[in-house]
Amino acid sequence: MSKDKTVSPQTLLAQALGWVDKKTSALIPPIYNSVTYERDPDNSYSNGFIYSRNANPTSQQLERLLAALEMGTDAIVLASGMSAATATFMTLKSGDHVVVQAVMYWAIKKWLESFANKWGISVDFFDPEDISNLKKLIRPGETKLVWIETPANPTFSCVDIEEVAKIVKGSGARLCVDSTIATPILTRPIELGADVVMHSATKYLNGHGDVTAGVLITAREDEWWDQIRDIRSSHGKILSPSDTWLLLRGIRTLDLRVRKSCESAMAIAKYFEFNSKISKVLYPGLDSTKTHIIASKQMMGGFGGMLSIRFKGGKPEAIKIAAKLKIFKRATSFGGVESLVEHRASIEGNSTLVPDDLLRFSVGIENLDDLIGDLEQAIA
Repeated sequence: MSKDKTVSPQTLLAQALGWVDKKTSALIPPIYNSVTYERDPDNSYSNGFIYSRNANPTSQQLERLLAALEMGTDAIVLASGMSAATATFMTLKSGDHVVVQAVMYWAIKKWLESFANKWGISVDFFDPEDISNLKKLIRPGETKLVWIETPANPTFSCVDIEEVAKIVKGSGARLCVDSTIATPILTRPIELGADVVMHSATKYLNGHGDVTAGVLITAREDEWWDQIRDIRSSHGKILSPSDTWLLLRGIRTLDLRVRKSCESAMAIAKYFEFNSKISKVLYPGLDSTKTHIIASKQMMGGFGGMLSIRFKGGKPEAIKIAAKLKIFKRATSFGGVESLVEHRASIEGNSTLVPDDLLRFSVGIENLDDLIGDLEQAIA
């Protein structure tokens, strides 16, 4: 199997591209823990592997699968989602300009503001619910990167990837999409015009809360992509073979996990949408969500397993409800098989744009009635 459009993502995932070991006929790839590789007698490296910080056979198999899933030409795995995100921005030089959305994963935003200040890079932010201002912010020849996240964490507003791609095209900038929450099961940004897709593979791609990883997938291989590969190598950003193998194992059930989480998240959002103690349920699948039409346009078969709820009682009420939950665990991260809840404003600090009456929920694969009952008793 390869990037054959006649083969469904479900089959690509379940069979990891149909991999079979040529020597042993084993169906599960091994872990290649070797740091170094022997040269050929003629002093070449015909197998393409030199040193594990550059590349190794375990990561290569996963990268081929990721490229096929996202309909890209190449992919790389890195040590974390932050490693993946920062690798793209580290291609910039002093005097360059980037445009990013105002509501995005706070750790990337925080790092970018510090990095840009130190390296003389200018940054402009735009409202992800209104991209009309984006065209005005792009400076042809100077803007090198436009970064969007859709759905956005933790408001889950969606950005129209295809429309943003049209705006960016011809400006000299590249469009990078953080598609961590959507996953390639629901959205494939490259097909909509993105140049690069980023995932924090710690979340849904692995899905079991036991690996920290990041991935980048490119629409084309060029000098800029080579630079990102060099950054991964020179900065020691590659994922270890053992963690790569765990990620390759976890990703095989991605379709099943994402669809179950989507189904439950939608049911929970609808059940609590008009609760008297709730001021707003934020979920892309609800008609009341501002960017629901955009979500419906570019998300296939579901609207994600994440939602946020704002409570009329403000921060004290939100904290109280989180403390009363028994099945939803009070922990950061998301996208795993277990359901989590988090008061994001407490994590992000004083500079956050997140309302302090908001709780973010990551819906796992538990029984739906159990999850609804848990939230119901906590709100009562």
